[in-house]
Amino acid sequence: MAAPRALRLLRDARLGRGLHTETLTAPASNDPVSDSTAAAAAASSSSSESLYPPVVPSLTAKSKAAARRRYQEFLRKIHDAPSVEEKLRFLTCLQRPKYIVHPQSWAINADRWYQDYTKTAFVPGLPDSVALTEEEKGGEVGGGGLDLAELRSLTCDVLLQEFYYQRKRRPRLFRANEQGPGAALTHLVPALTAHLAGLNPALEASSTLDYKPEVNFYWLRGETVVLRGHRTGRIDPLRFQIDDKPHCQIRIRKQLPEFMPLDYVDPGDIPAIKLLPDRLPLFQKQYYNKIFIGSQLGDPYTYGHTQFHLLPDKVERSRLIALNRSDQIEVPFRANAIASLFAWTGAQAMYQGFWSEADVTQPFVSQAVITSGRYFAFFCYQLNTLALTVGADKSNPRKNICWGTESKPLYEAIEDNDVKGFNDEVLLQLVKLLLNRPKEL
Repeated sequence: MAAPRALRLLRDARLGRGLHTETLTAPASNDPVSDSTAAAAAASSSSSESLYPPVVPSLTAKSKAAARRRYQEFLRKIHDAPSVEEKLRFLTCLQRPKYIVHPQSWAINADRWYQDYTKTAFVPGLPDSVALTEEEKGGEVGGGGLDLAELRSLTCDVLLQEFYYQRKRRPRLFRANEQGPGAALTHLVPALTAHLAGLNPALEASSTLDYKPEVNFYWLRGETVVLRGHRTGRIDPLRFQIDDKPHCQIRIRKQLPEFMPLDYVDPGDIPAIKLLPDRLPLFQKQYYNKIFIGSQLGDPYTYGHTQFHLLPDKVERSRLIALNRSDQIEVPFRANAIASLFAWTGAQAMYQGFWSEADVTQPFVSQAVITSGRYFAFFCYQLNTLALTVGADKSNPRKNICWGTESKPLYEAIEDNDVKGFNDEVLLQLVKLLLNRPKEL
């Protein structure tokens, strides 16, 4: 039975080949022009409609080409995500060890390391739109609609309430700032916000005040070689996450105006740190990657206005002087501002659908007030780019910019029911930051 079946298959194959040959063979023509036209049409149709799918690397192979294709498929999946929730889920789904960046760090020159990790240029002073002019230093802030004596009295009442009238227990070690300065800041911010709401519509009905919120940001920056484990020898991006907890923050519905154009290139240099973050030191952990501005995606208050941070006792000015580290007094202020504002503005940008491969099309602006209780420093931050990965940063001239002042004392001492040496300039600078409003208002 096998032989007749084989003969039948051979006969069918010959018949099919003959029919195929007759179908593809065109009749001869005596017209050379028509022959050339038909040949060109046949060539174009064969090139445009390929009979076979393109040859691509396998998704499961162990080659470099296969790894590149898997990466491109992952990027395509993020680009095609139907919502911001899905996009954030794809960006944070891979759980690998990452460096935990602490904004309130007492490491030596931590601000320079944070500048490199966030691609931030630091500029001394504040932008012209929020800096005090000579007239405003005399009390003419807010178009002359403010009473400086009333603001001074309000601030002094809050300070006296926490430092003089109340009797408090002796604080625990390195917890003194949580009793006096922390409580004073808790009462001072809403008091000033309510007092200035008449001059700034953004603070009146379109803002919200968060106490001890969580702010998280996860990003990739740089590359390293895996040294141990089953992935030894592979090149991996350096992963970072900031888990911040400001004392309080103000969020608004509309974005603050930009300080500089998006493509403005600041002449300041960004320190290039060639060492691994372990030398700072930063430590690696593996847990849930999170991007969070302090509220869920459905919250209408999706833009940041001002954050307030209280430095811990470990970086107190007197303690650093006693340890012969006078050159490090301003470092904790700058490091806290750079890390916290980068995390806050970066999370705001990702809430709008931007990420490293789809960079921002508009700057994201936020402000910060960093205090140790008596000394205050003011900072402004403008996020110009999220393209911080090695591939996205190759041809990216943009830089994030942070403006900041040196710390100044709000008062000299509190004695005998009196605040001595009150500094009006520090109070007026705080008021000027709170009066900053969106262009639409």
